[in-house]
Order: sequence, then structure tokens, then C-alpha cells
Amino acid sequence: MLPLDALGPGGPYRSRRQETIQDLAGNQVATLSLAPPLYITRAIRAMRRAPALPVDARIAAFAQAGRAFATQSIGGLTPEEYQRTVSAVTGIPITVVRNATDEISRAAERIRQSVENARPVAAAASWRDPRAEGGAAVWTRRGEVFAVHAAGNHPAVHQGWFDALALGYRVAVRPSRREPFTPHRLVTALREAGFADEGISLLPTDHNAADSILRHADFGMVYGGADVVAKYAGDGRILPQGPGRSKILITAETEWEPIVDTLVESISGGGGVGCVNATGVLVEGDPAPVAAAIAERLAALPSLPPTDERAVLPVMPLDPARRWDAHLRQRAAGTKAWLGGDSIVGDLGDGSAALRPAVHQLDSPFAEQLGMELGFPCVWVAPWDREAGIRPLRDTLVLTAVTADENLIDELVAEPSIANVYVGDHPTTWMEHGLPHDGYLAEFLMRTKTIRRRPTSMDNSEIRPSRSAG
Repeated sequence: MLPLDALGPGGPYRSRRQETIQDLAGNQVATLSLAPPLYITRAIRAMRRAPALPVDARIAAFAQAGRAFATQSIGGLTPEEYQRTVSAVTGIPITVVRNATDEISRAAERIRQSVENARPVAAAASWRDPRAEGGAAVWTRRGEVFAVHAAGNHPAVHQGWFDALALGYRVAVRPSRREPFTPHRLVTALREAGFADEGISLLPTDHNAADSILRHADFGMVYGGADVVAKYAGDGRILPQGPGRSKILITAETEWEPIVDTLVESISGGGGVGCVNATGVLVEGDPAPVAAAIAERLAALPSLPPTDERAVLPVMPLDPARRWDAHLRQRAAGTKAWLGGDSIVGDLGDGSAALRPAVHQLDSPFAEQLGMELGFPCVWVAPWDREAGIRPLRDTLVLTAVTADENLIDELVAEPSIANVYVGDHPTTWMEHGLPHDGYLAEFLMRTKTIRRRPTSMDNSEIRPSRSAG
């Protein structure tokens, strides 16, 4: 089995307490070392004392690590072996893992653009900037150590902490025990590219020790459901990353038939496992034709093992898949099922099942199901009207607004709880390096302070007090 050690300031650490990771067939694949609380405390203390790499060295190390992540053997795995392992363990289609590998590599190579885009235009990056001679705003860190409770639903989620490391924070990553392979590979690649062991750590833990990572860091980011968001809502040091609840709005003056491909991609792209996948479609007028068209297209998606090149749906062990099916049936009671009403379990005959798409029609834009997000292509289609306004569209990570109503667009862009607005025929899954996902992480981690320094041309004697001064 592949040993996945903790990666602390002193190098790899193999603890006495280890967890076995299995693939979907029950085969033992790896052992993950779980770091005890005392080790975590000492690790973060050492990270706090360590100096940050100079900015140019950080950018160069990112670029080198990004290339290695996608093309070289790291930690005993070739890129192909890594991708196949992630797919076999998590049930994420192999093509999705492969695409995520490329996304992570590109994000690392373009990290300078990402952090520079986040900096206020009037702010200098350093006190050495000539503008500081007359007084200037300078972009500085609010702390030294940033902790991440990472998600395991998609490899590309690990791009989310790149900016912190690029900005000079020392970063401690607690990987998901469902999928520790991606962060282990990333941290190893970053260390081999030039980041010190004290600069980037991988600290696997159980739930009992997890909060110690956040407690000892200056700031942290946590992924999870609504319960996680509620838990940390009052802690200004923690940035919760909860459900996306991404949606599509189609108003009456637009035609929906030409954008069916966009609807299907929004719902099922990347296996439907991401926070940017649409889980709600609101239609001004009769939603039934839209729901029927979506269901017809999604019904054609095949049920295949995740490592099959043609796989497009996520896979999990059969018993959990049946529990998800029962949960969905309970929540969907009283709605019209266009797809998935009988079952979402696509039994593959080997103890695992593909999660089949589900399409349900609701009677109201305020139905509670519109806030439900599951890790497979599951969408709720509801009517919408101008009287309902933007209330059903709040608390949305990505909203694709298929509308020509500029006043409505103004409202959507101004609504604080809608993170991103795509106007027209654009899937909710669209992202671009250098643009914010849920705001720039730097908005949370950085601040401006005014710096004024002496001109560099001034001789030291001009500012040294006279010996005869009283």
C-alpha cells in the first residue's frame, strides 16, 4: 500500500495511528498517517517562526511545482497512477480528475496574475515601491499562518488555498480523509520546488484534533455543508466555504431551446460534484418543457465505472448510494419527478453504483428543495415571476441569468449573497484563472496600510541628528 505520511516542518512524519484508504471495490490502497494534537501544535509554532520566501521565489516555485504536478512522478506515483488512484477511491470520473490535474497546473503557473488581480489598484506591493517616498498604500498580510480544512469532492478545490501561500502565508492543509492524494502530491511538489518544510505542511487528523489546526493558525478556511457554515459564522478568523446552490434564471423574453447544452453542462459538467454545478433552474412561465428537455438529455448519460474513459457520473459503494436515493425520495415527496423518481442507483454489479441524474419540478420558487445540494447531477426546476423578484436567487455561488432585463441584472449584481453573475448563454461551471471564485481569498487575508519612507537618494547624514543637538 502507498504510505501517505504527514508532512510537517521536520519532514515526513509517519504516526502510530494510521487510517487505511480503500477504493470502491474495497481494496486497500494507502495508509494515511494521522497527526496527534501535540504534533500539530508544534508544527504550526514552527511555521509561525519561519520566514516567508521572497515573492519572486514563491512565484517561480509555484510554476515549477505546477509543471511537476501534471507531468512528473511525485511521491511514488506517476501522473497517470495518481489520477487513476483518485478516480478509483473517490468515484470521480477519470476524465474529470485528468482535467482537474491540468487546471491545478495552470493555476500554479498563473499564480502571479491571481494575486495581482486581487490587490487594490492604488496599493503598492512593497514598501520599496518608489510611490512610498511620498506616501502610499501598501498591501500587507494580516497574519502569518493560514490553515485549511480541505474538501474531498473534487481535486481542483485545492486551488483555493494557492493565493495564501503566494502572498507569503505559511499554509497548513488538513486533507480530506476521503481524498488525501491531491494535497499530498501538491505539498510534496511545492516543497521540492523550493518552499521550505516550514512553509507548507500537510497535517491529516481525525475530527477530534481538527479544530486545533484552526485554533493555532491566524486565519483558516473550512469546507463543508450548512452545519459547517453555521458553526464558524461568528468567527471572523475563519472563512467558511459552504454549499454553492448555483442556479440558472430564464426570463420570458428569452428562448431556452438554444441553450439546452448550457443547462445540461451546468448541471452535470465535471460529474455534477462541484459547488458551481447548477442545482436550481427557475423559469419565468411554464417550467415543464424546460424540465422535460433537461431530463431527456440527462437520461442518456451512461452508468460506468469511474475509471472508464467514457464515465461522466460519480460512483460510490452500493449501500451509501441506496441511502442517498432514500434521502432524495424523502425530500422530493410531493414534487413531479421527470427523472430519477424510481431510483438514482445505477448498480454496476461490483458492489458500487453510479449516481444517476435526477430532475424534479417544483410548484414554487420558494420551495425549500431549491436550497438542496447533492454530489451528483440533481436539479430542481421551478416557476419564477417578477413578483418573486430576487429573493429565490439569494445565497447563490454562481447565477447564470438568461435575460435581457438590464434592471434585473443590476439587482442581481448588487445582491451581496450572489457571488458571481453570468449574463446569457454561459454555464455555471465556467471559471477563469485570475478571477474570483467566491471573492478573492486576498480580500480576507490582506489589508492596506499607509507607508511613507525617506527618498532613496537622500544621504544618511541628512537624517542623522547633529552631535551638537541639544
